[in-house]
Amino acid sequence: MSHPMEGQPIPRVTFRTRVNGEWQDVKTDELFKGKTVVVFALPGAFTPTCSSTHLPRYNELAPVLWDNGVDDIVCLSVNDAFVMEEWRRDQHAENVTFIPDGNGEFTEGMGMLVDKNDLGFGKRSWRYAMLVRDGVIEKMFVEPEKPGDPFEVSDADTMLRHINPDAPHPSFVTLFSKPGCPHCSRAKALLEEHGYDYEEICLGEGITTRSVRAATGSGTVPQVLIDGRLVGGADDLEARLGRARSAA
Repeated sequence: MSHPMEGQPIPRVTFRTRVNGEWQDVKTDELFKGKTVVVFALPGAFTPTCSSTHLPRYNELAPVLWDNGVDDIVCLSVNDAFVMEEWRRDQHAENVTFIPDGNGEFTEGMGMLVDKNDLGFGKRSWRYAMLVRDGVIEKMFVEPEKPGDPFEVSDADTMLRHINPDAPHPSFVTLFSKPGCPHCSRAKALLEEHGYDYEEICLGEGITTRSVRAATGSGTVPQVLIDGRLVGGADDLEARLGRARSAA
């Protein structure tokens, strides 16, 4: 079912933002004119669903969205600029542009400003996502009107399926390593050579071989996991990548 805002231009407002500790006014034309932009709006920075799922998944899928014609991914919330700037730092979501709609003008223009007084939040945004091309709303995914904070249709995976149902999802890679380990360096070089982004968990500061053994069954490093499955050490990784290259 289409939403009444589809086919309509976005509200034209000026956002008061902070970038690297400095005030910066950002007009909607700067964000949307001549671009394809994914926007996801949420009730509040630092809130549980927003921090644990909604924002992180858009950040994870950003490279795939870019490959499928998206120029920018905007996270919008009725929060002030200081809160949004601190949330950006806390989340390490470098692939997302954070926009504070502090006065709720944009959200009100979208018809998405709702009363959250029962939670002590005041006026906030309803949770939704939209695809905007050159300032015109092409598609909206608005959460159903249910009690609480429903999160069913505005997620990043739903947006990606709308843009390209056949788009491949990125692999999620975790690498256990320790400083000065030559085999760890070799594993990282192999991953980078084959275009894998990875999260590195380095032994030290509370991370011990007990954690490595609990996660992988081995107390040695490196240990590589791809999409939740154990690959093993650097030799195992090299063999797997070699097989994948031969199959291609």
